Amino acid sequence: MKRLVIVSNRVPVPKEGLRPGGLAVVLHDLLALQGGMWFGWNGTTSVDAETTPPQIQHAGGVEYATIGLTPAEHKHYYTGFSNSTLWPLMHSLPEFIHFERRELSTYWSVNERFCENLLPLLRDDDTIWIHDYHLLPLAAQLRRKGVNMPIGFFLHTPFPAPDMLAIAPDGGTFLRDMLCADLLGFQTSDDTANFIFAAQRTAGARLVAPDTLSFEGHTVRVGSFAVEIDPDAFARTAAEAVEAPELKQLRSSLAGRKLIFGVDRMDPTKGLCDRLAGYDRLLESYPIWQRNVTFLQIAAESRVDVPSYRALRQELEGMIGKLNAQRGQADWTPLRFLTRGSARRVVAGYMRQAQIGYITPLRDGMNLVAKEYVAAQDPDDPGVLILSRMAGAARQLEAALLVNPLDHDDLADALNRALGMPKAERRERWQACRTHLEGCTALGWGQAFLRTLEATVAR
Repeated sequence: MKRLVIVSNRVPVPKEGLRPGGLAVVLHDLLALQGGMWFGWNGTTSVDAETTPPQIQHAGGVEYATIGLTPAEHKHYYTGFSNSTLWPLMHSLPEFIHFERRELSTYWSVNERFCENLLPLLRDDDTIWIHDYHLLPLAAQLRRKGVNMPIGFFLHTPFPAPDMLAIAPDGGTFLRDMLCADLLGFQTSDDTANFIFAAQRTAGARLVAPDTLSFEGHTVRVGSFAVEIDPDAFARTAAEAVEAPELKQLRSSLAGRKLIFGVDRMDPTKGLCDRLAGYDRLLESYPIWQRNVTFLQIAAESRVDVPSYRALRQELEGMIGKLNAQRGQADWTPLRFLTRGSARRVVAGYMRQAQIGYITPLRDGMNLVAKEYVAAQDPDDPGVLILSRMAGAARQLEAALLVNPLDHDDLADALNRALGMPKAERRERWQACRTHLEGCTALGWGQAFLRTLEATVAR
């Protein structure tokens, strides 16, 4: 079996735990089973990072090779171009895009440093799998250094429509660099179609088959690979967490009230302000639920160096205070908002306890939390998933209550419907969603991508 080399911006080194959702959870089982190396940034910054060789660790059959960033690289590559330019661009949120040329320059140079540090660690029979928007140029840089082994690339965010991509600095260069991989994977068929159209119109690629592009003598296959979870394992985790002290404390504090639950990173793409406004509209339009429901939202802070994220926190704090002050009563706080992360086991228990999973991003590549909420439910008495139509998961979880994340009345109506939904309908909708997850695992998703990559380079 060929060795698998996964390359991502951030590497979850062995001392760190795995949080609900996210790249680490999705890839961990695959790499642990197949064996191989995970290469990327270790999360540290130091002034001498550019001259420090990769740190090598081994755990669970996996080799972790990581490098640090300098403070300037972290500012311009990570906080700057990756998360202030590319992230909002990929999510079609131009109002959050910030761009400076020096940040783009640093983005290129950090990708080059990834390439230079990875090269000595590669073996002739490796298969390389690059992940996400931080590393768009890396496949091309490896090719220019003579790497001819199979290279796959997967984008975990949405891929924007061509008109949106036109505002990207050096957008055509990014497209041409991506076309140096052998297989490009996207979350949904819409993302795949957007890339194919942009590659033809902007980069000059030719479509030679429904799933194949040709560019400068190189052919690259493109396809949709919806990221999955392991629903059975997550269901066991959720069921076992029911008797955990944290869950007993939560149930006691609810005093019989129904629980609405959401969990996200604190990010402008997650629609948190509109989500809170929709809940506020529920309490205004359907006063029957006052004192009878509690909304628990976990939104762990992230990317605190990005100005738009700091502004989001300030806006949320104002909304939280106003909502609780205006709607709350002496013995009832309508909204509980936590900005620190929680253990995966505890979050799974919260999901099982909640009558409503309230997940309404403005745009999301997939959203594994929605799938985890479905998996966590008690089949005899399941909760109801309220899910944004703009999440990639909505293509699979069509039996959820799908909503417009910007329409506060739509959110309120969906909350009211879910809170009063009869058990028979809840079971029917849950079963339909659960059926879409049946037989799916993160491992299976990864293996499907790698099989397609192997078949692509063999033809």
